[in-house]
Amino acid sequence: MHALYDVPAPAKLNLFLHITGRRADGYHLLQSVFMLIDWCDTLHFERRPGGALSREDLGPALPEMDLVLRAAHALQAATGCTEGAHIGITKRIPAQAGMGGGSSDAASTLLALNRLWGLNLSRQALQKIGLALGADVPFFLCGTNAFVEGIGETITPLENAQQLPKARFAVVKPAAGLETKAIFSSPSLKRDSGCATILGFAATHFDFGRNDLQPVAEALCPDVTQALSWLSQRGMRPRMTGSGSAVFAQMPHAMDLQGAPGDWQIRACDNLIVHPLAGWASDENFG
Repeated sequence: MHALYDVPAPAKLNLFLHITGRRADGYHLLQSVFMLIDWCDTLHFERRPGGALSREDLGPALPEMDLVLRAAHALQAATGCTEGAHIGITKRIPAQAGMGGGSSDAASTLLALNRLWGLNLSRQALQKIGLALGADVPFFLCGTNAFVEGIGETITPLENAQQLPKARFAVVKPAAGLETKAIFSSPSLKRDSGCATILGFAATHFDFGRNDLQPVAEALCPDVTQALSWLSQRGMRPRMTGSGSAVFAQMPHAMDLQGAPGDWQIRACDNLIVHPLAGWASDENFG
């Protein structure tokens, strides 16, 4: 068993995001397609004896108790594992972007420590732990792009005939970020979209639907509108991902993405058909 790993944690884009209702407990019901892209954080894991967990920020500083450490503690608690780890994080995915960076880091942490500590938990067992950490974490554990429903816990992998085509996307993160809570608590948020189907989505893929959070986000954050306009002016059809503030558009061909404000982060990204760690957890055998 290796004593250390370096693993990627890819970001996601929401190809569409519809709010279809709200539960009695206040959680919103959604439908979305989550797509992995090759904008990744990198996490470094070293096994340590005695159960101690420590973290080192190899890039921008992170909150003291971020999702990576919470995921490691949750895995110890769920299994009684007495192993420890030192975790180094090179953070590249922007925060408050709607790209799932923190959730992806947590998922890669669960996958890496499951292997590093020899726990052999199934993907489903890891997803159960992940859901308690955040609604997006189970998606990053599923191994592929997916149609996501409910509060994020109902995940249908897009595989075989439903697999997304390979494509390239311009992803723009303006300087300002957005708090998810501010958007979901807005009285003007549309909460009654009709139900979509995988077949309906598959008919148009990257042009399907809309992001119901985008109008509220634009009202709260002019940077979102500015970034959308910047991509539109280059002949693309942009929309916001997640709860923002990052926006994206499919690139029909190679384009010059120069000339944006200097405090924006812009990348041309390829989508990923499978998660880089897709083989690191096995599915439960229901047979």
